[in-house]
Amino acid sequence: MEINVKDLTELGGAAAQIIKSYPQNRIFLFYGAMGAGKTTLINELCQQLGVKDHTSSPTFSIVNEYASDHGPIFHFDFYRLKSEAEAFDFGYEEYFYSGNYCFVEWPEKIPNLLPHDAIKITITVPDFQSRIIAIEKN
Repeated sequence: MEINVKDLTELGGAAAQIIKSYPQNRIFLFYGAMGAGKTTLINELCQQLGVKDHTSSPTFSIVNEYASDHGPIFHFDFYRLKSEAEAFDFGYEEYFYSGNYCFVEWPEKIPNLLPHDAIKITITVPDFQSRIIAIEKN
């Protein structure tokens, strides 16, 4: 599936389409260059799922937890990880296999630890305002 977003204000609609298209999936992996809009799209997904709290990138904490209408949502940013062992150290398995939504930025840092049934979302930036969001089963 591919979603073309002509303007960043359309990300809410893209997020709604993603949630509707993958109602049984809970692990979403976000790929894209720095500044492509991974965190912004995750914020929109969280709003679609009923998160009332402020959401932000967990760059320094590695994982943020948000309360939602669908239970806890976990937002990961693995950018700063130096090895997969660091993911083991904070117990990534408890999050990934909890049955709760997990939104993962920079999953390429832990390629051997990713669940096989995760949804892969790749964001490309053709110009300043538009985004191409490609979605596929991992």
